[in-house]
Amino acid sequence: MNQVTLQIEGMSCGHCVGQVRNALARLDGVQVRQVKVGEADLSYDPETLTLTEIVEAVKRAGYEVQDAGRAA
Repeated sequence: MNQVTLQIEGMSCGHCVGQVRNALARLDGVQVRQVKVGEADLSYDPETLTLTEIVEAVKRAGYEVQDAGRAA
């Protein structure tokens, strides 16, 4: 499992947090650790899906990923 922190633009409230959490939770191979305004921490299986697919899921939910830096 790879760990990543997504910096997400456009989130401003609890509803936004829920939208992003739900979008990520629907993806096979993703374990959502924490979502808060402006950020999502997760683990994903790179053999199941790519980081690009994760970013696209966030975009479909209506938000923009500004940075997808890997966690140390």
